[in-house]
Amino acid sequence: MSSLFEKQDSLNSPIETFVFDTDRMEPVRQHWHYFAELIYMFEGKAEIICDGETYILRPGELMLFYPSAVHSISSADDAHIHFAGIKFDPVKFPDTSGYAPSATAILRYAHSEGMQIRFSAEQTEKLGCRDIMNDCISETEKYLYGRDIMLRSQIYRLIFGIVRLWIAAGLDINRCPAGTADIYGIENITEYIDSRLDENIRVSDIAEKCHMSYSGFAAKFRDQYGMSCKEYIERMRIFKAEEYLLFTDHDLTFISQKTGFSDCSHFIRSFRKYRGVTPKQFRIKQKQQN
Repeated sequence: MSSLFEKQDSLNSPIETFVFDTDRMEPVRQHWHYFAELIYMFEGKAEIICDGETYILRPGELMLFYPSAVHSISSADDAHIHFAGIKFDPVKFPDTSGYAPSATAILRYAHSEGMQIRFSAEQTEKLGCRDIMNDCISETEKYLYGRDIMLRSQIYRLIFGIVRLWIAAGLDINRCPAGTADIYGIENITEYIDSRLDENIRVSDIAEKCHMSYSGFAAKFRDQYGMSCKEYIERMRIFKAEEYLLFTDHDLTFISQKTGFSDCSHFIRSFRKYRGVTPKQFRIKQKQQN
C-alpha cells in the first residue's frame, strides 16, 4: 500500500484543482492520499475503481473519494474522457458554526455509514456542481484578493450540498461527532496546530494529542509532511504573517503577536530565513508590484 501513496503538499496547497483530458494525459493509476477528492465528468465515460468497487462515471456526474481511499480512473470504453477535479485537505475546513461538525468529522462519519460517493447528473445539477468546478479552476489560475476564501466557500457549498443529499438518504447527522479533539492522528493533527498558531505550542504536547511518543510522532510527521513539526509550525506562522502584511496595515509588533512569534525580532529573523527579505521589505515590494 505504501507504494501507492501520493504525497500532497498540504502546507502550500491545501486545495488543488485540475482538468484531466486523455488526449494529453495518461489514465490515473491506482493511488491514495490523505486529501479528499471530487471528480466531475465533462465528457466521455470513465471507469473508476475505488477501494475495490467499480463505478462508471458519465457526463454531469460527480464522484467523491474519501481521504485514504485507493482509487484509479480510466476510460470505460477506450474513448476520450474529460473531467475536472478538486483535491482538498479536510483538516483545513474546520467547524464554522456552533452546530455543524468539521469536514474531517463529517467525511469520517459518512464513510463509516457507507453513504453514496457517486452522484447522478440530476443531483449534481441541483448542487450547481459544474459552475462550482469551473469557478474553482478559474480562482486557482488567479491570485486575487480573497482567492483562498473564494475557493473554500465553493468547496463548502459542495461538501454541505452532499451532506444534505446524505441526510435525505437517511444519514443521522446528529450522531456525527461535533469535533475531532479525541481522534487526532498524523493525517489531521495540523487541524489542531493551525488553530493554535498564536499560542506557545510544543511538539511534545502535539505528540501527546496523537497518543504517540515524541520520537515516533516526529518521524511520522516528517514522513507525512516532508519537514519537522517545529518547521511546519514556523512556516505556517510565516504564511499567516504574509496575509497580514499583504492585506492589512498592522505594524510588525501586532503581526508578530497574532502569529505566535515570541517577539518582533524573532518574527523578522524567521521571515528573512524563509522569504529572503524582511517583513517590511516584503510589504513594500508587494505594494509596488500591485
